[in-house]
Amino acid sequence: MASDMMAPGESRSAPALFLRNATGLVKGWSGFDAFVYSFFSVNLVTLGMFYSLAVFGWVPDGSPVAAIVLSGIAVTFLAIAYAGLIAVMPRAGGDYVWQTRVLDGPPGAVVGAVVGGLGVYLAGTAAEMDTVITLGGALVGIVVGGFIGLRRGGIGFVLSATGWWFILALWAPIYGAILNLEFAQPLAALLGQPDAVNWLGTADGGFAVSMVVVVVVTFLVSLGMAGYARVQRVSLWIGLAVLAVVIVLLAISSQSTFQAAFDREASSLFGVSGAYQSILDTETAYYEGAFQGLDPFAFGAGTLALLPFMMFWILYPNWGATLYGEVRGAGDFRKVLNGMIGGIWITVILAVVFVLLAAGTFGWQWFQAANTNFLDPFYGVEGAPDPVIPVWSYPFLLASFLIDSRIIQIIIVALAGAWFLGWAGTLFLSSTRMIFAAAFDRILPEAAARVSERRAVPWVALLLIMVPSVVLSWFYWYYEGFSTLTLDASLVIAVTFLGSAVAATILPWWKPAIYQSSPIARYKVLGLPLISLAGGITTIFLGWVLYEWLFNSLYGIGTGNATSISFLVILYGLAAVVFIVAWLYRRTQGVDLEAIHAEIPAE
Repeated sequence: MASDMMAPGESRSAPALFLRNATGLVKGWSGFDAFVYSFFSVNLVTLGMFYSLAVFGWVPDGSPVAAIVLSGIAVTFLAIAYAGLIAVMPRAGGDYVWQTRVLDGPPGAVVGAVVGGLGVYLAGTAAEMDTVITLGGALVGIVVGGFIGLRRGGIGFVLSATGWWFILALWAPIYGAILNLEFAQPLAALLGQPDAVNWLGTADGGFAVSMVVVVVVTFLVSLGMAGYARVQRVSLWIGLAVLAVVIVLLAISSQSTFQAAFDREASSLFGVSGAYQSILDTETAYYEGAFQGLDPFAFGAGTLALLPFMMFWILYPNWGATLYGEVRGAGDFRKVLNGMIGGIWITVILAVVFVLLAAGTFGWQWFQAANTNFLDPFYGVEGAPDPVIPVWSYPFLLASFLIDSRIIQIIIVALAGAWFLGWAGTLFLSSTRMIFAAAFDRILPEAAARVSERRAVPWVALLLIMVPSVVLSWFYWYYEGFSTLTLDASLVIAVTFLGSAVAATILPWWKPAIYQSSPIARYKVLGLPLISLAGGITTIFLGWVLYEWLFNSLYGIGTGNATSISFLVILYGLAAVVFIVAWLYRRTQGVDLEAIHAEIPAE
């Protein structure tokens, strides 16, 4: 029943159901460290410039500035909901803990039925199966999903394991592609190594860089929370310093100055004459003049269509949610919220400044043309013209061209790598805590909850995310069409966030003992719990984004992409199988998983 869970402040001690009486993790982060993690998670450079701020050419009648600001507003409600959940249960595991403790009974069954039924229906539709078979399969999905949802902890494990474990492995080659395009290839070009540039553009080169990422991230996470925090802080100040240099360069330069500088460097580095105008002419012809309508400010009909693209970048201010069991003062709602809000709005402001400067110095039509000229072939767009130059128009590289000094250009691009280094740990760090929490609850094998004595690192959990990352990196670079699943990496995480948004919405009514004894019970708006209001708005927004991703062909990952849908069904199906097997196996041991999920885990 909804009232049978003990509140954090009640006197009854937790039964001896968990793996041990304490997690063994330590509170190695301050509130500032959590803010830096949030700031890097909505990374202006590695996620913003790489994708979201580079695809405005695909929706030429949308307003970039409006889309950025509206996206910031939308994820602010997400941050409020998550800050509330953290204040209620500041435990390692984040989404996993909240969803397994809140989404049970009828709410869990409804969420499970929707996920199961919709997933199977989409798979049937994408595969163009017979309508009767598709609907019959959807019915089976509803029944199975509803059954799992009725089991306390079931749907919470499925959503969080898929979002924080299985899909995170797909991010490894994405991180590799970003490091390649923003660091390895530009530096190879500036160092006068055209053969290296070409090799890095092959599958072998991309896979090699992805393996470098896996090794580096594994090392960073092995430093422990305190060790990685130090890397974050140094990366933050270096990254902001080099960004300031780029902003100044763009602010004091004219479009004609940049065009001359770009043509000079394109000729020197790649042997391409008149590259600036060639890029603009090529893409204007390919897009049949659509680029001429690009305007950073005009609020066109396509502005809302840009929001799902923005979510690839700005959806993650809550990325540290699984880590707040190791953050000092995590029970302070305002403190946690301020860290996330700071991460969002400092990034939003910097993004708007960048867009305005890029429009004035690069030329907005040209900048978006340069992006599509490289990204269309990169993502396998059929019929797209070949890139005019062999490297992506990375904004830091472009800005460095304004200084006619190869050494300074190399220094700017190299130091800009701090944006990647400070962000890199997000690949594995958050997911290890979800895996750890599930093992602590005995769903996963006990070994996954082992913690090293010196640095409090769950090293087996780290291995469980590292190994599949290597496998999916191989598929990404060598299996044709697999790289088109890039946006699936965001979609699955958005589904996980949606589950927590639903949990936040119903928490005050479904688990009143938990809510009333928490520090957020006093925060209300027009008599409604603030956490429910924020959770409800987030639920509606994420529901719309997911609908667009799944049913709008613009985003390339929905019903028009059978590989994408099949991949999603496999991931969620695998998570469901893991839970059912664990539930049955633990019953043979006399371990009641539902009783475990009726208790808030120890710290």
